[in-house]
Amino acid sequence: MPSPTHPWYAERVPLGRSGVTVSRIGLGTAPLGGLFSAVGGRQADDTLEAAWAAGIRYFDTAPHYGAGLAERRLGAFLTGIGHPRSQCTVSTKVGRLLMPGDSTPGDEAFHGEPGLFRIHDYSADGVYRSLAESLERSGLDAFDVVLIHDPDDHWEEAVTGAYPALDRLRAEGAIRAIGAGMNQTAMLTRFVTETDLDCVLVAGRYSLLDRSAADELLPACAKREVGVLVGGVFNSGILANLAPDATYDYAPAPEAVRRHALALGERCAAYGVALAAAALRFPLRHPAVTGVVVGARSAQEITVNVAHATATIPEELWAALDALERDGR
Repeated sequence: MPSPTHPWYAERVPLGRSGVTVSRIGLGTAPLGGLFSAVGGRQADDTLEAAWAAGIRYFDTAPHYGAGLAERRLGAFLTGIGHPRSQCTVSTKVGRLLMPGDSTPGDEAFHGEPGLFRIHDYSADGVYRSLAESLERSGLDAFDVVLIHDPDDHWEEAVTGAYPALDRLRAEGAIRAIGAGMNQTAMLTRFVTETDLDCVLVAGRYSLLDRSAADELLPACAKREVGVLVGGVFNSGILANLAPDATYDYAPAPEAVRRHALALGERCAAYGVALAAAALRFPLRHPAVTGVVVGARSAQEITVNVAHATATIPEELWAALDALERDGR
């Protein structure tokens, strides 16, 4: 068994062929940018400190998260005393530029920096500007991994503008690994098969509720030795909290999804396992998956996530959950 000072989830593993390593569980900073509700500065610092103390050494952020607030908070933490930058891996994203102008609390679901709004820009110039602004905002001297963020309606610009720009920066040594991060699998699979990515971050599409990434994306990544980071393991809430107002993919959960989640919860309860623990651990059972990225908005949530990560889950439960999937829910 791993020792308390070296838990399994803090193990550093290679991210594809890039030479970059990440902890098996990483911290997603969208909640620290005020996703769904505001988070105070002290609470954000306490969350980051709890993650560091727990051994988490991979941190994912983006300009989108709170209109720069998450990048600012993460950078301030990592440039502070006691958090050596050389001991962790940090990713950010490109594809959205922040512009001065009217914004309101809850803009794009974030309660972040006021007076800024987002525009999509997947051009090469947009990439260079975005990274320069992210470095200035965070105070960091470099990012290890840079991801093309949500180019769903912008494939041509992303593949002819953003990707070549990131490829050039990687060749120059300015960044160590490049990838794409999306809530869908089809375009990520295109990126994997048509470009030379080091990794993908797939959100919500390889979970107990949605295993669609296993159809084409994960096999393609395995074949090309592309690292796979899985986000959205709770599908934006429902697999962590089966409350009547639970959310799925950032919206109220449809009744069919809610019924499926309840059935999953019942199977887990029969084995004395929290549904959230099974949800967090599920993606890591696939050999193509490098790690999972889990968001948190408080030190208490870090504690809960660590407890889920270290819970004992019998193989019989995985078989029962797989059977539920095969039986069509």
